[in-house]
Amino acid sequence: MNVKIMLALFASLYVSSCQNQPNRQPAGNADTAAVVSTTPAAPAGDGPAFRKEGVLSFISKEKGDTISTISIEIAETDDERARGLMDRKSMADSLGMLFIFPAPEEQSFWMKNTYISLDILYVDENFEIVSIQKYATPLSEESLPSFKKAQYVVEVNAGYVDKKKIKYGDKIVFRKD
Repeated sequence: MNVKIMLALFASLYVSSCQNQPNRQPAGNADTAAVVSTTPAAPAGDGPAFRKEGVLSFISKEKGDTISTISIEIAETDDERARGLMDRKSMADSLGMLFIFPAPEEQSFWMKNTYISLDILYVDENFEIVSIQKYATPLSEESLPSFKKAQYVVEVNAGYVDKKKIKYGDKIVFRKD
């Protein structure tokens, strides 16, 4: 094949793959087809800005004292809960997200379009932590179930639960700003 044609073909493949259009096949015939990644491109900058909407504290089951406190964004509507922390590229350890559901039921989260690893804490209607999923894999579509009924879910950076020694039976308290 002529070198000029090959260079033009590779340039065409490169440009089409840089357009970030999932499931689009690059130009070319079967001999020159390349695999196009379906992994979404990282958002520009750090993604959506954090909106402080309240404060949440983790309370020790044994002593009743405050283990730690974070500023939270609150997801109460279906749209807010569906969006969650998607498209964020980073989050300070002092921040997190609280998901509030209308009633307790088994919950399941995934990490689709979430670029940071998270610890996910499932909390029942009595504000007690009933399940924890640690170090969730970024961008994974694997289901991360609560295994028990939960009305609240808290997401924090991966490793936060271990660092602060938060465990089953501990509680949360929060206030909206």
